[in-house]
Amino acid sequence: MRHGRTEANAGLRLQGRIDLPIDEVGRRQAAALGATFGTIDRLVCSPLLRARQTAEVFGMEPEIDDRWLEMDYGVMDGQRMAEVAPEMWDRWTSDADFAPDGGETLHQLAARVWAACADLMDDARRREVVVVTHATPVKAAMAWALGVPASVTWRAFVDQASITKVMIRDRGPVLAGFNNVPVPLP
Repeated sequence: MRHGRTEANAGLRLQGRIDLPIDEVGRRQAAALGATFGTIDRLVCSPLLRARQTAEVFGMEPEIDDRWLEMDYGVMDGQRMAEVAPEMWDRWTSDADFAPDGGETLHQLAARVWAACADLMDDARRREVVVVTHATPVKAAMAWALGVPASVTWRAFVDQASITKVMIRDRGPVLAGFNNVPVPLP
């Protein structure tokens, strides 16, 4: 699931590795997310504050896994999305090996997220595992479940405080739900 809203989300800014807390709306969203789940067996979380605060609704200590960090946007962290030059978006979304200065490529992000997904597979066959993370890792996990290239992430949208469900079957991962939002954004 994706974390609740932050001030940067509300301001339509790329926040990547900027470590912001969730805001009041984000707290309400997190509570709604927690209410949609029954008992969970394992909780995995990005180390960023917004993910950890969202994970608090489960009342258990999460396993922190750096592989679930948001994409590193490098020099673009904190920039309003509308201020990103169209040429930059075009290059970024057409070349999975491109990264802004100081940032991370989509292939780098996908490699770490796909490894994290593979490591959870056996446990997720038998138990309810919840991962609290960010938009780009959620979309990369969706691509992993579908067995499609990482570049599909640029053609998907993930709301704050949304749930994407991947089921693990004998034949492998299956995307069972994508971008389900229990409480609409204000």
